[in-house]
Amino acid sequence: MKLSQLLNGVTHEILREFCGEISAVEVDSRRVKAGALFICLRGLTVDGHKFINSAIKSGATAILVDAEFSLDSPLAKDIPHEVGIIRVENTRRAMALIAANFQNHPAKKLRLIGVTGTNGKTTTTYFIEEILRNCGRKTGLIGTTGITALNKPMDIPFATATTPDPLELHDIFSQMLSQGVQDVVMEVSSHALALFKMEGLTFDVGVFTNLTQDHLDFHGTMENYRIAKAQLFAQSSFAVVNIDDESTPTMLEYHGNDPFLTYGIETAADLRAVHTNCGPAGSTFDLEMNDSTTPFTLPVSGRFNVYNVLASIGTAKVLGIEMKPLQTAVSRLRGVRGRIQSVPNNRGLNVLVDYAHSPDGLINIISAVRESTTGKVITLFGCGGDRDKTKRPEMGKIAGELSDYCILTSDNPRTENPTEILAQIEEGVKTTNTPYEIQESRREAIFAGIKMLHPNDALIIAGKGHEDYQIIGTTKHHFDDFETATEALNS
Repeated sequence: MKLSQLLNGVTHEILREFCGEISAVEVDSRRVKAGALFICLRGLTVDGHKFINSAIKSGATAILVDAEFSLDSPLAKDIPHEVGIIRVENTRRAMALIAANFQNHPAKKLRLIGVTGTNGKTTTTYFIEEILRNCGRKTGLIGTTGITALNKPMDIPFATATTPDPLELHDIFSQMLSQGVQDVVMEVSSHALALFKMEGLTFDVGVFTNLTQDHLDFHGTMENYRIAKAQLFAQSSFAVVNIDDESTPTMLEYHGNDPFLTYGIETAADLRAVHTNCGPAGSTFDLEMNDSTTPFTLPVSGRFNVYNVLASIGTAKVLGIEMKPLQTAVSRLRGVRGRIQSVPNNRGLNVLVDYAHSPDGLINIISAVRESTTGKVITLFGCGGDRDKTKRPEMGKIAGELSDYCILTSDNPRTENPTEILAQIEEGVKTTNTPYEIQESRREAIFAGIKMLHPNDALIIAGKGHEDYQIIGTTKHHFDDFETATEALNS
């Protein structure tokens, strides 16, 4: 592809001309091959401009640099004259547009549904995808727990984030399109929006679940976090939003005058669940919409999952699905791995693995389990290192107030001292009267929690959900809460 075609729609300045063909686009100098355009990104810890010479040695024939780059800088002195240099204001923003150009805009041929919010993104995307698929649509799914096309996993070697980087994302769109996918349902994280990963995309439907404290290590303030989420709705043709959440007005402000649909339980909404009954095997509710009431059965437990399915029903209605097939599809929905996932055993013990890792997430899971537990509720959890520290005592207090016993343990400590993280969580637990223990080893903590369980009790293992690793220092070690709990139950 000609460089001029790649730069279509990108405001840029040519510092050094290049008229040849571009064979690939890369941001990692280790993956650069002959004929590639190398995009220099400035990260929090790594500056891609420092790898220009490495990329050229690997065959890069053109370089995309940002506004801070100058031909007079030391980084530029060794760049061969035959290598093209293009300068843009922001290479992250330009990368998304270039990635779409390179793949010939596959997203324009797909129906895109984006889901954002602090909690419920993964479950809601699963619900929407499954409803659409069971109603005859050919679907793709992109999110925290993986990427699927036509209900089959896709092998995407470099896509590790909730929302893949643009070069991977547009390649995924292209592959999905070639496989016959019509609708793509994807999680859209606040990081992805703040880092311009969604630049240039238009979503047929944007979905908002809720907003509570999380990711302040990245966004700095709740207002920045809220605005990052709201960007999705500036890029959505239709919005489906949770009327019970106080951040919804911001989402609609960014959405502008475009059409929207509200859902909720507490407040009058376009879609409202009434007569809600949540039990261990699932929930039932009546859906009020357009002066009519329709009964629904959801075979997944938890009041917060009623919210998730309301968002999914609203999205399906916007996309033209009729109520009768919707009822049937919802009644067949399955749970998501690592989301209130029960660990089977022949001892009659209730052990649940869940991804809850924010204050609101912890409230939701403990409250949901409390609704269906006649015995004690034991909550085992930790907090991730190198992440928002302010939520640690808050989560400790929440767990103490809502549980009968707490086990504080390591999550992904990363480069922080696990003992210090646990001490910060302990500050919150100590403000309650709930007994607790600290067990730094997550494995030993899970074994200890299962050992103290009696029939009618429930053990919640929170924080990691579907993850099959633990990050200690900068190294990923294999660790799976579900596997470890199964081992403990069988020992």
